[in-house]
Amino acid sequence: MAPIRIIAIALIVAGVLGLAYGGFSYTRETHEARIGPLALQVQEKEYVNIPLWAGVTAIVIGGVLLVVGGKR
Repeated sequence: MAPIRIIAIALIVAGVLGLAYGGFSYTRETHEARIGPLALQVQEKEYVNIPLWAGVTAIVIGGVLLVVGGKR
């Protein structure tokens, strides 16, 4: 399988997942304090929104690469 086809399929899959889920979340540790044996940590949950246009663009570019890459 050619590298262009692998990239095209990966873009299509990423675009479909971006459209299906709309974003993803992750946990980030922001503050840490140590006072003797006591340790305090603050964790914040962040959410990253994936725009609709980014998912559609990834699918379109992946489709174009799949068609053009297959003709060569």
